Amino acid sequence: MPVKKTSINKDKLDKVVAEALKNRKSREQDYRAKALKMYAWICGRCEREFNRQNLVELTVHHRNHDHDDNPEDGSNWELLCTYCHDNEHSRFADLVRGDGYSLHQDTPVEVATGNPFADLKAMMNNKNK
Repeated sequence: MPVKKTSINKDKLDKVVAEALKNRKSREQDYRAKALKMYAWICGRCEREFNRQNLVELTVHHRNHDHDDNPEDGSNWELLCTYCHDNEHSRFADLVRGDGYSLHQDTPVEVATGNPFADLKAMMNNKNK
């Protein structure tokens, strides 16, 4: 039985793809802006600090790897530097491929909670003595 070929309207396809990319970029900007307002500009894994000059290197990671799951409370987001973000996604890819990596769902993920200025005054006083 011969297979019927259907013609593809390339202009229509280009419009659909362009619209999808535009919507995706808009959606990403929305949750990125919200996440940057909610959380300190510190990588949740390596604890590297960011400022306005290098903020482009800080990404929003979706903990459950579903980029469409963007709750208003930010519970599915985590700020990661580009290096830690790439590492997290490569580990997840290994899990999906079955390379022996386990996410340890029962173990909570450690996030950066340290204050870089804790005891700063005491350290400065000790230095002056």
